[in-house]
Amino acid sequence: MKPKYQSSFSSFHNICRSNLLLVVLSLSLALTSNESAATESAVDQHQLGTKYSPLSQITKDNVTNLEVAWEYHTGDGAHPKPGSLTSFQDQPSLIEGNLVVCSTNRRVIALDPKTGQERWVFDPKDPETGMKKCRGVANWIDSQAADGTVCKTRIFLGTANYRLFAIDAKTGKPCEGFGDKGEVKMPIDKPEIFTGEVLANSRPAIVNDVVVMGSTVADNQRVDAPSGRILAFDARTGQQLWSFDPIPRTASDPAAKSWEKGTDGFGAGNVWSAIAADQKLDLVYLPTTSSSSDFYGAGRPGDNNYTTSIVALRGKTGEVAWHFQVVHHNVFDYDLPSEPLLLDLPHNGKIVPALVQNTKMGLIFVFNRETGEPLVPIEERAVPQTGKVKGEVLSPTQPFPVGMPAVMPQGFTPDDVWGFTPLDEYLCRKKAEELNYGPIYTPPSEKGTIFSPSVGGGPNWGGGAYDPESNLMIVPSNRIPTIVTLVPREKAVIKEGQIIEATSEMIFPVAGSAYVPKVQGLLSILGAPCSKPPWAALTAVDLVNKKIVWEVPLGSVDKMSPLPMPWDLGMPGAGGPLVTAGGLIFIGYSLDDTLKAFDLHTGKLLWQGDLPAAGTSVPVSYEADGQQYIVIPAGGHSMYNSTMGDSVMAFKLKR
Repeated sequence: MKPKYQSSFSSFHNICRSNLLLVVLSLSLALTSNESAATESAVDQHQLGTKYSPLSQITKDNVTNLEVAWEYHTGDGAHPKPGSLTSFQDQPSLIEGNLVVCSTNRRVIALDPKTGQERWVFDPKDPETGMKKCRGVANWIDSQAADGTVCKTRIFLGTANYRLFAIDAKTGKPCEGFGDKGEVKMPIDKPEIFTGEVLANSRPAIVNDVVVMGSTVADNQRVDAPSGRILAFDARTGQQLWSFDPIPRTASDPAAKSWEKGTDGFGAGNVWSAIAADQKLDLVYLPTTSSSSDFYGAGRPGDNNYTTSIVALRGKTGEVAWHFQVVHHNVFDYDLPSEPLLLDLPHNGKIVPALVQNTKMGLIFVFNRETGEPLVPIEERAVPQTGKVKGEVLSPTQPFPVGMPAVMPQGFTPDDVWGFTPLDEYLCRKKAEELNYGPIYTPPSEKGTIFSPSVGGGPNWGGGAYDPESNLMIVPSNRIPTIVTLVPREKAVIKEGQIIEATSEMIFPVAGSAYVPKVQGLLSILGAPCSKPPWAALTAVDLVNKKIVWEVPLGSVDKMSPLPMPWDLGMPGAGGPLVTAGGLIFIGYSLDDTLKAFDLHTGKLLWQGDLPAAGTSVPVSYEADGQQYIVIPAGGHSMYNSTMGDSVMAFKLKR
């Protein structure tokens, strides 16, 4: 059966495009050692989420001497099929002396880190689905196996039909003793309505000898969506050890009290982003999503714990150690989109094990990751109720961190409109005045509500990077508002069981719901945003002093304007930053097909190198033969209508 969301993605390609900008609604590690020592550090570095490299050969003074060291083509994703969501979002890993890349078809490829030459390829034979992406792999070392043993070091990979593979890190061959000849078919709690309704996009988490898997559950297909259970498996045998459902299914679970009518008939609450892990504490940290469906929750009154929460689980048992919900009764599609950052943070004269969670809302929450105690105070504030639809019972308050700045505008009014000319600015204002608008958490409505931050953020899956010397967190964000309209089902145009959508909006079926959500950009007659630039930004936040140190536009519109010229209005995109001890930030992200290097302390753009396609991924750094390399997958994102490709690009200093 064809995924119903494919047609929505296809129509979305035509949203908001002008000569100046393609407007995007985002649905949206540094490897630090030399080759011989990288394996031991790779697990911890990836799963801390800090995207920091202590390598410092490349500095502010010599970064302009970077040149292409090599380029590799994966063979996947350069020519996506119509209707598919294809994006090269990998964060490569250095494992057993190989640079390991995961392609859009989830082929795992081992490259020579110095030359980019292919060493081996593992193909899981993924089925055709509407979503083609891989956000990395995980690796684990079997401490009980003798040196030289096959599969002593293993790579774990999730697939589009929800399988978990274990392969030998040196050869790329399946580990025969894991599951069924190297693979485990992970259980889904109910039949899928199409292949890929539940899939594994993001890197597995490994805590000690346990592999923990999240899932992507297709958005807004049906209220009775599959469960977003988190599953845990023995890293040696593949035996399932435990599962955790973010939607409580028993009355004895303390979270059940926050579902006033129970949880029957509701699914999702899944973790589609990366899970962070602390080996010493034996804890994994889940950034969960909303329950089904995203924009209408009349059937699930209450806060709906453990959805849209940070949930810390014991690695050995899956028991809840602590949790905190960042959005009550989520009807805003404000999932927790990014991996938590685990870092040691100065706090009240002590160094505290901290967890920092970026959100689509641009709010930053900080906790003691061992106890769950907030390190930045949190208060409940009243939020708007105007415009809510029939039957909806909104939360009267939402949590806000006190004293920590937001990295996004927190709402939108007609006074915030912008235009290239007085005419399009006037028409933008008129358009905004006809909609529901206001501060953040103004609810979706039949009239149409301006969401700022948008349904995709704000920060998204790429998250932030952290420099331990300056205590600066660097985070990119998209800044374009969206309009969310709830259309009564009886007024929606339905043909052959599917919602018909126009070319300038996304409309989802949500079987079983009284309302059909419509999502579109807040655009001018020119097709450009009605909001003030920058339309994407890079922000440096001092986490200790709780202030924004600098902020700069992220991306130039010159390649999309009729007269090419540098014009840094910010270009919406995806991906994450890399921070290095050389005082630099490396990031692709935007749709201008460049890798950029910024000064960590000032935000000044120091260098940019051309890429063959948009770098909507996460750069990494490593050292080989005494030289520091910067590597970024550059394959673009089909939903953004970016330049597409299949390249892995490596840069190093000229000798």
